[in-house]
Amino acid sequence: MKMILAIMPTNISELVSAELLEADYRVTKFASTAGLLSGGTTTLMAVADDDKVENALELIRNLVPPSAPTDAAHARVTIYVMPAKDFERV
Repeated sequence: MKMILAIMPTNISELVSAELLEADYRVTKFASTAGLLSGGTTTLMAVADDDKVENALELIRNLVPPSAPTDAAHARVTIYVMPAKDFERV
């Protein structure tokens, strides 16, 4: 099992969150901040079985709008995939 953290601009987080939910991933969304004077960001957290992680990552990647050529050096979404030893819903 893996935990996926995806940090992205708030304006695309609603679309990504909705698509992940539609694909039967459980998603938690929370506001986060980036550098000084930058726009708002949102972090999505999802837990997925090992065999479903790549599908979730592809879904996220496909929903990120292409950047302008001058923006190529800046990440639009930062994704962390970490092992999750336990997952429990109470």
